[in-house]
Amino acid sequence: MSGTEEKSRSPWVILALVIVALIGGLGGWLLGTRQQPGDKAAIEEIVRNYILEHPEILPQAMERLQAREDGKQVASAGNALTAPFPGAVLGNPNGSVTLVEFTDYACGYCRASVPEVEALIAANPDLKVVIRELPILSPASADAARWSLAAAEQGKFEAFHKAMFAAGRPAADTIQAAAARAGLDLDLARKVIAEPRVEAEIKQNLDFARQLRIDGTPSWVIGKQLMAGAVGQKVLQEAIDAAKAAPKE
Repeated sequence: MSGTEEKSRSPWVILALVIVALIGGLGGWLLGTRQQPGDKAAIEEIVRNYILEHPEILPQAMERLQAREDGKQVASAGNALTAPFPGAVLGNPNGSVTLVEFTDYACGYCRASVPEVEALIAANPDLKVVIRELPILSPASADAARWSLAAAEQGKFEAFHKAMFAAGRPAADTIQAAAARAGLDLDLARKVIAEPRVEAEIKQNLDFARQLRIDGTPSWVIGKQLMAGAVGQKVLQEAIDAAKAAPKE
């Protein structure tokens, strides 16, 4: 799920859509205000010249269009996106604001985001962080993800989550070390891992990622905003504040 080619082309696709929207919108306005419809080519020339004279509008328009498209994708995912695997939650499980994080235990940027998420939780008592395991970087990532869900079953998700990132890249020995450090009942965990619902959870997360066009970790969803990469605590806090201020639907 690299999505490299699609990702590299997406800004140009967005730019084309923006220009088409600008031409369509401004052209429609001009036609609507004229007594005579005028020449379509002349209208397009007016729009072209306006864009050339005011190129600063393009990044703003691209950003707004991308945000609109992201909002549609998040809305289409429905409430299931913010419904966690039982216990796979950080912060306030009954919080009024939900931040969804797609993460992989082999992801260095995810590891670097751990203290930032902890700081956000400390600063926002009403914040619920739903962790969606997205093991896309290595085969051992999937093993670590399964163990994390087994830890959630035992009410020790946070302990395993921190221990696994602290242990280094996922491997048989680091996973077992993290499980021991988190105090898991290892036999019970192995039974849970073998249950179909664990595999179903990981499959659902992969499906969400495809639907939202997520091809890397960490990725974040809050409200209708979708953010990719290690965006930092400040950006996440701004998104949390915006979600708090948004009218309730």
